[in-house]
Amino acid sequence: MSKLYKTIGLIGKPHHQGASATIETLYRYLTDNDYRVIIESSVAASIEIENITVASLTQIGEQADLAIVVGGDGYMLGAARVLSCYEIGVIGVNRGNLGFLTDLSPDEIIPPLEAILNGKSRSEQRFIIEAEVYRHGKLKSSNSAVNEAVLHAGKVASMIEFEVYIDGSFMFSQRSDGLIVSTPTGSTAYSMSAGGPILTPNLNALSLVPMFPHTLTSRPIVVDGDSEIKLILANENHENLQVSCDGHVILAVMPGDEVIIKKSPHTLRLIHPLDHDYFNVLRNKLSWGNKLY
Repeated sequence: MSKLYKTIGLIGKPHHQGASATIETLYRYLTDNDYRVIIESSVAASIEIENITVASLTQIGEQADLAIVVGGDGYMLGAARVLSCYEIGVIGVNRGNLGFLTDLSPDEIIPPLEAILNGKSRSEQRFIIEAEVYRHGKLKSSNSAVNEAVLHAGKVASMIEFEVYIDGSFMFSQRSDGLIVSTPTGSTAYSMSAGGPILTPNLNALSLVPMFPHTLTSRPIVVDGDSEIKLILANENHENLQVSCDGHVILAVMPGDEVIIKKSPHTLRLIHPLDHDYFNVLRNKLSWGNKLY
């Protein structure tokens, strides 16, 4: 019987003993079962196996049918921003804390992985967003985000002024510490900590969550996922403003700049075990009460 996946990329958190041990376990299992395995270069140096095939994250996206990312959600986000540009399935193995994006446990990884490799799995498309910074009408910088794009000052507790437009229509002006624009995937991350709503992953929606607004009437709002969100920075702002993508990539913003946030043409294809249940994940991760009867 032909294999559903033939080439598998292994990606892990560098210099992490647990992640390295899990990758070694996965490598031996996959090669023993005649899969071609590629190991991402940043973690390959900590793997005590000879004659391995090493590649960059981009090369894994180009060559592999499936990528297994070993680490926490933060490391998964960094890999996902790159892998979303390719037609590749992604599985997460949780070596972090909460692990909303990482399904498999490193303590019992082979049985569920074997089922996935045999086609007993479910696939899910997660959309991502792009943030673009324009200065005098010219694109200065851009990047993508799986969770959220956040407009904020470069120093803590510094108020900024900006206007928000949705598809060209003025929505509001605000003085606050910033604004979180979150995808459904990111609704259980920074947005939730700031009081934003939890959005189920299948929703085509974006949430806008003000950060410490200088008004009692400002509230989070959910808009259509295909909306173009434009933020115009007031000229009265101080310099050293930023847009953070997933808390990893920083785009510099100046007073008077325009920030455009919209859905990316790329999507992230997550592969889950058949018994994956989003609401079960919420209950476990957020310590929600179980059924009473």
